[in-house]
Parts: sequence; C-alpha cells; structure tokens
Amino acid sequence: MKVLAIETTCDETAAAVIESGPRVLSDVVFSQVVEHAPYGGVVPEIASRSHVEQLTAVIEDALDKSAQQPTDLDAVAVAYRPGLIGALLVGVTTAKALAWAWDLPLIGVHHLEAHLESAALAGEDTPPPYLGVVLSGGHTDMHRVDGEGRSRWLGGTRDDAIGEAFDKVSAVLGLGYPGGPAVEKAARTGNAAAVKLPRTLLSKDSLDFSFSGIKTAVLYTWRGLNATHQGRAPGAPDPEDICASFQEAVFDVLAEKIRRACRQESLDTVLLGGGVTANGALRQGLAQRLGNDIKLLFPPLKFATDNAAMIGALALRRLEKGEHDTLDLVAEAQP
Repeated sequence: MKVLAIETTCDETAAAVIESGPRVLSDVVFSQVVEHAPYGGVVPEIASRSHVEQLTAVIEDALDKSAQQPTDLDAVAVAYRPGLIGALLVGVTTAKALAWAWDLPLIGVHHLEAHLESAALAGEDTPPPYLGVVLSGGHTDMHRVDGEGRSRWLGGTRDDAIGEAFDKVSAVLGLGYPGGPAVEKAARTGNAAAVKLPRTLLSKDSLDFSFSGIKTAVLYTWRGLNATHQGRAPGAPDPEDICASFQEAVFDVLAEKIRRACRQESLDTVLLGGGVTANGALRQGLAQRLGNDIKLLFPPLKFATDNAAMIGALALRRLEKGEHDTLDLVAEAQP
C-alpha cells in the first residue's frame, strides 16, 4: 500500500510518499526558518501563508521523486492536530480536496503520535508497552503507550515547552534563531559546571515539567539581577558556559522525569520523538544518566524534526487495518 502524507502543523511544509514496510519513497520538506528568523520565533500568520504558497509544489515534488501517480496511491493522509490552527487548515483542506478528487480514503493523523512513530522509519520495531516522550518547540509530553491508539498522558509542561526554552535562552544570549542548534553549538566549547542553574522537579512524584524558572535564571545570569542591563552584565559568564550549564540542567530534569515515569508505570523502554531529539548532546546526556536500566530509542536524525514521512508511517498502520476518516475531518489546534 502507498500513502501520500501531508504535514503543516507549524512552520514546515512537508509531503511524503510512504509504502508498506514502512519504506520512504520520497520525503520533501520546505523549511520556513528564513521567514521567521527576523522575529525570533514562528509567526502563525506567516506560517499559514507560506503553507498556502508552497504546499502544492511540495506535493508535486514528493510525487515526482517517488515516481508515483495519484492512481498508484491507496490513501491521502494529513496531520490534523495539534498545531497552529491556520497552518493545520491549509494541510487538512488540501488533503480533503485531493482525497475527493482522486477518490481515495482520507486518514487523519495525530501529530504527536506520529513523532513516536519516527523510530519505525529506521526499521525499529517497538512492542508496547513503552513510555513515549515528545520533545519539541511546542510540546514536552510523556505518554504510556499500550498499543496503537491506546495511550495515556502522564505529564507535560506547565509553561514553556523544552524547545521554546532553548529558543528563549538563545534569544537572551543573542545567538539567533532557531535556538536549539545555536545553543547546542555554543555549549560544545562551554563548561557545564561553570554556572549554577535550578532544576525544577516540582512535587516528589510529579511527571510535569517547568522550564520557565531556568529560562529566567539564564536571563538574570546574563543581564544581571532583575535584568538591569539591556545586554551582557559586567562579569557575566561566557555564553558558551551558560549554554553548557543550561543543557546540563535541562538534561538532569528530563532524565529524572523519565526515570520517575518508568518507575511508576513499570516500564523499561522509552521511545522519544520531536525536533529537540535532534540535539546530539541530549541523546548522549540521557544515555549517560539513565544507564543500562532503561532502553532509549530515538528517531533517525532526518526524521526528528517535523516531516510527512512519520505522518505516512502512522497512516499506513490505520490503512492496513481498514481504518480511515470521512471528508468531515476538521483541524484541531489542541491535543
């Protein structure tokens, strides 16, 4: 079976053709980073307009690269939640139009569940139950997964998502956008023990996250108490040391929360997904902290950030079971 998949939940315009396996026949992603960089973050209206401008060409490119015609397809899949509502509407409306025009089944896919499917694109079979952890610019969530379509939310961020925290720290230090790669690069030459930053763990057994405190601590470390300086305060640590210390603190919190969740749910396998998992220091840091007691599975680097291949991989599972949606499918901003 072959599926054309569409992803427009945020600022990546993506389309892919996936066949049973799953095997990626094509995977095309148009990044909007240049358009959002002047604002230091994603501007929803700009994202929506860019999807309108680029999606048709991206879909055509995906079909061309896969050497497939609409008559070769078995379904059209689309990420319909969660995300920026304007961006979602572009993808969902396009997918519905194509499914109707080509007389194909329509399959709606949950964006976060698809991130946890990314490991399958490397041929990694992960039998449930396992802990699913999504780390991205908009999400920091942990789920107990007992099978396809059977998951239970365990905890998530109460304020900033982890990727958002990276972006804001980068903005404070003037490192540019997107913040994740910028902070990771600066941290490579920094001393992770140079700056004392808080580890917010909340209550004893809490599985929720909070990154606003560490973001504020970085701000005061760089600009002085109560941010009295517009830029770097006299005597402030080097940005490389701040970045290294920031990452160390964040990884400590992530590892502890994952350890708590595995202990509470009696799990020993963790499948991670989302754009922040592209951070090499995070992969190494979690492996060092969690040791051999917990098996960690990461997506291939090319499928860590938003892409349509993961949408197609999850859609294939539904299609192979004879499941699909109707043309009444609607975009939903919330999980």
